[in-house]
Amino acid sequence: MAGGDSVDESQLKGLAKYFNSTTNRGRANTAMATYAVMGAVILYFTLKPKSKSK
Repeated sequence: MAGGDSVDESQLKGLAKYFNSTTNRGRANTAMATYAVMGAVILYFTLKPKSKSK
């Protein structure tokens, strides 16, 4: 199952250090980033001003 293999986190660099599929922390960060982007898109479309038609 995912996260079962032992990974040396000191070898991960760049974005792979925070967003990866081999560590539980990386998987959690990926999920949180996905939720944050989805929330931002929903807020954008909810709060944007309505265009007035002529």
